[in-house]
Amino acid sequence: MILISGYDIEQLNTLPLSDLDKYIVNQKKKSPVVYHYDSLEALEFELKMRTNIVEAAIALDASKASFATFKNSRCNNQLWTLTENGGFRLKSEVLPSDGINDIFENGHLYAFECATAMVIILYKGTLDSIHQQTFNAYFRNLYLRDWKYDSDLRLKMTHNKNEAYPGDVVYFSNPDHDPKTPEWQGENTILLGDNLYFGHGIGIRTSEEMIASLNRKRIPGSVTSAYISDIVLYPDFEYLRKLSTRGNLKVAKPYIDSVIFAKIGVHRYIKNG
Repeated sequence: MILISGYDIEQLNTLPLSDLDKYIVNQKKKSPVVYHYDSLEALEFELKMRTNIVEAAIALDASKASFATFKNSRCNNQLWTLTENGGFRLKSEVLPSDGINDIFENGHLYAFECATAMVIILYKGTLDSIHQQTFNAYFRNLYLRDWKYDSDLRLKMTHNKNEAYPGDVVYFSNPDHDPKTPEWQGENTILLGDNLYFGHGIGIRTSEEMIASLNRKRIPGSVTSAYISDIVLYPDFEYLRKLSTRGNLKVAKPYIDSVIFAKIGVHRYIKNG
């Protein structure tokens, strides 16, 4: 169910919504979960950002960026410094927007793990949803690796895969993965639409195809299938929307208050407490 303060929900039918917007709105309207928005602008921003995240995932898939473990990560060393643990630290003279866009424009220079891919996609979705000046002011000192290092995205977590919407991060778990390849103990993905996901290293697949791909990475003789976990991650859309409305742009401090790290496989995920 969708509730918007001071707004008749039926008026949504008169808005110029894209097909993806309509799909998200219709799914939320049918949901038993109440989604409350303080304003129509708040819902419109969420829809715009979800679309931008989906488009960023599709663009990353087409960018020729390679999959690699943290040990074998690589980046464009003119813009980023590769750290010992496989992360990318933005050089001080480089604008955050330039650093993020370069990954999509020069993907052949990059290789990274699926958790890093999710962070990159979410930053790109944010960049394309707020003013570039705002992005550069609030997301300086970028360090790309996994959720542990990117708390400024202020990710939220739910434990209900039935409430995942396009633009959300959904995790496929592979409990019987081959221990020789721990990178395949699961796959971080972006939900693109109705039963369609992007996972870096696997590509754009249905849930059945994603599970089949992970099952091929199991230990020999395993009968335990990979599956979609209940954990769903998404940005704090309202927080990001309000960034653009602040007049005095200063470099943001990392958001570290009341942060809970949830570990899935070898990756850590952030939940706001």
